[in-house]
Amino acid sequence: MTQWSLIPSMTSSKKNHFILVLSTLLFILQTPSSLGNHSSTDGFFPWAPKHVVIINKLTTHARLIVHCTNKNKDLGIKELAYGASFDFRFHVNFRKTTTYTCSFEWPKNKVRFDIFSTYRDDNVFSKVGVCRECIWYIYEPAPCRAKRDGGASICFGWDS
Repeated sequence: MTQWSLIPSMTSSKKNHFILVLSTLLFILQTPSSLGNHSSTDGFFPWAPKHVVIINKLTTHARLIVHCTNKNKDLGIKELAYGASFDFRFHVNFRKTTTYTCSFEWPKNKVRFDIFSTYRDDNVFSKVGVCRECIWYIYEPAPCRAKRDGGASICFGWDS
């Protein structure tokens, strides 16, 4: 047996080992960590699963009209009574540029806000942290995102 006859089996063995290591790594990355609604894939890799929840917390108890869109999808117009919610799920795109913008209307008010921005909500370097379950409370002065550790919500200014 020559040394050349061993090469195909060694190549096959290395290929199988590589596939095993790659499969194990992908399994680990897709397994949720012990950090509640945070996954080890959040903030690092594209295609991270996201769940956005919008809750009407207007202090006037007015009905809230919500219309959310992104570059490719219109989620339709939703009417939320006080305390009611609307939610949607998606995956962050490959280029990590996913943004969902919503308009919010209640009597004598119409405002806009990026309810999901990869830069803010799926970036490990963001001041507000990564969210997998992005829960938003909509108040008259500002939209506020719940913190996953149960601390005080983080409020932002309206975009317009």
